[in-house]
Amino acid sequence: MKEIVLAMADAVNEIHDILIDIFGFHMTDKELHFWIIGVIGMFTFLVVYFFFKWIARMKWSITILSFIYTFTGMVVLVFAIELQQAITNRGNMEFADAVAGLWGFVVLFMIYAVVGLIIYGFRKWMNKKRG
Repeated sequence: MKEIVLAMADAVNEIHDILIDIFGFHMTDKELHFWIIGVIGMFTFLVVYFFFKWIARMKWSITILSFIYTFTGMVVLVFAIELQQAITNRGNMEFADAVAGLWGFVVLFMIYAVVGLIIYGFRKWMNKKRG
């Protein structure tokens, strides 16, 4: 996990150096963050916007969107926990721990989804039987 964070930091530093070399941009860290994060954020927003508009047309759209939102929050949470472990030296910072935590959420969500589908199917069957 620590190696992944360091590799990402190296990649960001390389991009910073390339921007300076190619375009001659001499920006402060705050200016660089403003533009790079701003552009990445707008690109991500547009992709997510059109993806969510597509999902909104589906039957289970609220459930799908709730899962995506929750999963995104869980990704942030597990990586925050792993970073906290690295900073405080209380536990090992490992990518496998983050993956295991996310799998826990996915498995429990799948159990929820299966139970929900069984109940939904049963109700539909009962309504069909009555009517």
